[in-house]
Amino acid sequence: MEVIERMIDKHWEEYLVFLQEIMRIASVKDKPEQHAPYGENPRKALEVVLLKGAEYGFKIKVIDDAIGYVQWGEDDDHYIGVIGHLDVVPAGSGWDYPPFDLTEKDGRFYGRGILDNKGPIISCFYGLILLKKMGFTPSKTIRIIFGTDEESGMSDISYYLQKEKPPIFGFTPDCKYPVVYGERGVVNVIIHFPLSEHELVQISYFNGDQHRDHVPDQISVRIHGICYEAVGNRSPSNAPELGENAITLLAKELKEVQTLSSHLRNCFYWIYQGFHHKHGGEGVNLSLADEDSGKLLLTPVSLQKEKRGLALEIAVRYPVSFTEKEILTRFKQNLPQEATLSIFRSLPSICRKKDLPEIQLLSEIYREITGNDPTPVTTTGATYARKIPNVFAFGPSFPGQRGIAHNKNEYMTVADLRMNLEIYLRSIKALIE
Repeated sequence: MEVIERMIDKHWEEYLVFLQEIMRIASVKDKPEQHAPYGENPRKALEVVLLKGAEYGFKIKVIDDAIGYVQWGEDDDHYIGVIGHLDVVPAGSGWDYPPFDLTEKDGRFYGRGILDNKGPIISCFYGLILLKKMGFTPSKTIRIIFGTDEESGMSDISYYLQKEKPPIFGFTPDCKYPVVYGERGVVNVIIHFPLSEHELVQISYFNGDQHRDHVPDQISVRIHGICYEAVGNRSPSNAPELGENAITLLAKELKEVQTLSSHLRNCFYWIYQGFHHKHGGEGVNLSLADEDSGKLLLTPVSLQKEKRGLALEIAVRYPVSFTEKEILTRFKQNLPQEATLSIFRSLPSICRKKDLPEIQLLSEIYREITGNDPTPVTTTGATYARKIPNVFAFGPSFPGQRGIAHNKNEYMTVADLRMNLEIYLRSIKALIE
């Protein structure tokens, strides 16, 4: 442990320089280009990382321009995998620091991706580099796998699994500590409210930063030329209780607008009654829970005007012991008259064995370094672990840390970043020695 700590101290600044280089690439998904299916910048981030891997003598490979890896060892069929992503969500607004940079201020590092997920996956990669610098020789092959489409559907994983075997065991540093053995089911539904042509002309299109990854904090609409606006507080969509949803705030106001038809006011009333501060599904008969994963969570993430009405998207994260079919059946039974429901996104839950020797190994390293309870947990998040067999989420957020990713001023403390580097370095060493 002392040798590892000295190595981290010795190479800390070198590590930060490389991390900053990656952070400065605005690797948000963009229009596809030749050899860049998710846009120029996600592909650029992948190239920079793999070039660094080649400099240290690791085997590197790019699969269909979508995903790549750095490998130490020659066994391509039996390997330990560490899987993270280099793409990030858009910066959004309201930052106090440059979003696409690495800024240190008062014991914190700020920048889009410092937590989700550039900081953690580069820590894993640099852990591998430091092990090589120490003269360590692995007895098992290890791959650090870098995805570039995690934030927009994880389509990169299908490319990977078409060409490569899954790891015999692996982790993704893209969630929380300790080891995560279960992830709730995720289903995004769209509720369609049919409107007449007369009702449609009463309202304009809705404006605001609306996306399924976060609770919207601003939305506006014009009604008969008058602008109505609601301002809330952004938070990740898997932690809606930490935010204030601008959609339900706007619905609260619009349900009282007398120049709207009674039918339209009823639509907004239903949205307000069903979802305002009702993150546990109690407003639509979805108040469900189980022992492994706790309570269901939901939140509106988008409200749009369509050709024939309104479309409200709801992000739902349901406990692992329930099925998507059960969730949809309950939802449909509580829709307002004439409204219909369609599925926009579907990720079934996973719940894996938590008594594997590798899980015990990671748990013990986490306990030794942090002193925290290492009992494996479940999550409301959605990670690569859903898509790849034998993979578990592990870090980087410590207990009590929520609502930081996907938000303005995304940060990680200097101490936590360093601790993550140590945890991942020791974990990789233990898994391959």
